[in-house]
Amino acid sequence: MLNEETKGKARGRLRRIEGQVQGLQRMLENDAYCVDILLQISAVQGALEQCQKLLLGRHIESCVADAMRSGSRNDRQQKIEELLDVFARFGGR
Repeated sequence: MLNEETKGKARGRLRRIEGQVQGLQRMLENDAYCVDILLQISAVQGALEQCQKLLLGRHIESCVADAMRSGSRNDRQQKIEELLDVFARFGGR
């Protein structure tokens, strides 16, 4: 579960990202220079990665740690497999 602090941080980051994406749309409408648009897209991707890192860190600190401490062997194995899947999905970026 996400605590309120993490939710607030993630919400704030996502709102900033939303503003960046709206800015990208304006750049397209205003025929901005392609490289400037590409740089802004890269900034949005970086911001999303930071949000992802925040949420993954909290997941590891709470859900995974709880399963490792108090869960059954099956619960622990499920969390390990879940993390491996997450890392496999995001590892190529």
